[in-house]
Amino acid sequence: MKMESLQDLYHEELADLYSAEQQLVKALPKMAAAAHHPSLRSALESHLEETKAQVERLETLIKRADGKPKSKTCQAMKGLIEEGSEMMKNRGEAAVIDAGLIGAAQRVEHYEIAGYGCARTYAELLGDQEAVMLLQETLEEEKSADAKLNSLAKQVINIEAARV
Repeated sequence: MKMESLQDLYHEELADLYSAEQQLVKALPKMAAAAHHPSLRSALESHLEETKAQVERLETLIKRADGKPKSKTCQAMKGLIEEGSEMMKNRGEAAVIDAGLIGAAQRVEHYEIAGYGCARTYAELLGDQEAVMLLQETLEEEKSADAKLNSLAKQVINIEAARV
């Protein structure tokens, strides 16, 4: 794709995020099923529902921006999901595996936070306040999911893993 304007870069970022979120909709149920601790399973299932709403928001933004989602695969998310899949295949102590799942999930959240922050900034510079609001909403959800995982790790899972 030619990158001749900030608008082009913004469209590319939306397409990347759209692919990333679609991949997550498929991966999160598997991660939730692999989680041993009920609180971790619940957090992942809850984020799945948010992710589905985020896909819908992105579809709205993409339709407004250039009509239809581009067929593009977010390679970064593909790699992050693969790392999470490797963790799910491991055998061993439940709390240790759950701690690894949290780490994998947080890497995903951090990638998304960066992407949504960029997209929101581009929308702001392009003067699209409606997009700014939608992207900010998703950015806040991603930050909240990361904080929830961090809290769960610090207060429960990592403590249990350290006892093993």
